[in-house]
Amino acid sequence: MEVPRLDHTLNSPTSPCEEVIKNLSLEAIQLCDRDGNKSQDSGIAEMEELPVPHNIKISNITCDSFKISWEMDSKSKDRITHYFIDLNKKENKNSNKFKHKDVPTKLVAKAVPLPMTVRGHWFLSPRTEYTVAVQTASKQVDGDYVVSEWSEIIEFCTADYSKVHLTQLLEKAEVIAGRMLKFSVFYRNQHKEYFDYVREHHGNAMQPSVKDNSGSHGSPISGKLEGIFFSCSTEFNTGKPPQDSPYGRYRFEIAAEKLFNPNTNLYFGDFYCMYTAYHYVILVIAPVGSPGDEFCKQRLPQLNSKDNKFLTCTEEDGVLVYHHAQDVILEVIYTDPVDLSLGTVAEITGHQLMSLSTANAKKDPSCKTCNISVGR
Repeated sequence: MEVPRLDHTLNSPTSPCEEVIKNLSLEAIQLCDRDGNKSQDSGIAEMEELPVPHNIKISNITCDSFKISWEMDSKSKDRITHYFIDLNKKENKNSNKFKHKDVPTKLVAKAVPLPMTVRGHWFLSPRTEYTVAVQTASKQVDGDYVVSEWSEIIEFCTADYSKVHLTQLLEKAEVIAGRMLKFSVFYRNQHKEYFDYVREHHGNAMQPSVKDNSGSHGSPISGKLEGIFFSCSTEFNTGKPPQDSPYGRYRFEIAAEKLFNPNTNLYFGDFYCMYTAYHYVILVIAPVGSPGDEFCKQRLPQLNSKDNKFLTCTEEDGVLVYHHAQDVILEVIYTDPVDLSLGTVAEITGHQLMSLSTANAKKDPSCKTCNISVGR
């Protein structure tokens, strides 16, 4: 039975095949599928003697790489020249059935010692479930291949961005942060029912909740970090918070020093946009030694509270003074409960601009300003 010819054209438009082979010893190809279906213009033939990989192990998983190893019988093992790897995103039952499916990635690698590293941001995304299967192959003198049967299918999930990746995002955000403006309060907009519920059911204290999936897909705080969202942006002409909000007509305001002071740590969480010209930076404020502080210390780059491009707390003549970046929209997460008695709740006079909401907003993967060279 015949199968397709090898196609040495990479899926990535930005990564030349030669570079991939040099760095990874990997090339993208089109192979028979896992069920053994093959087309008529064949360059691959089956050879039963080649061992079938089994007991596949995935290790050292990052947001855009993993190591793979397996066991195989010693029979004809010395004839193996290549490994064929079939990598696919795991289908999501809730995915849009009318959306184009992701193109499967077929890889061929020289038979290097195992475990073997598979790396590539053009076909691996962070925090994404994949399936993988392997064949062994022997390249013949005429360029054709004989192959084993496919191994069993293994599932795994890639990791979040590491501190290294987040530091790359941080550096890109610093470029466009702009000059610093003075501010004095943090504020949080919600509907009246929210504040009524806090008073009645939580003893007047706003409680941290798990952050949604807005922003970078690889952000380690999405769906994991618990906190309360605040804003601190001010209008350039008044120096006060804007009167419009996408989140509700009632606003809780609290003096900046109540949340951000020498007893708190500041962390960089994310940098993203939503197909718009303006960009968002997520920062995390955590009381020193709190569970939120321990969570962030392990996963996020820590900022110098007195000297950074986004949000600062400095002392002048014995008084704490606060500044925020002008050219990015800051979303500040505070990781502990906040009692309403520490501030005031009042109705705003502006409009509720729902179009500006970032709830579960997806990051623009094509933006050159806020993306880095790993999965989006």
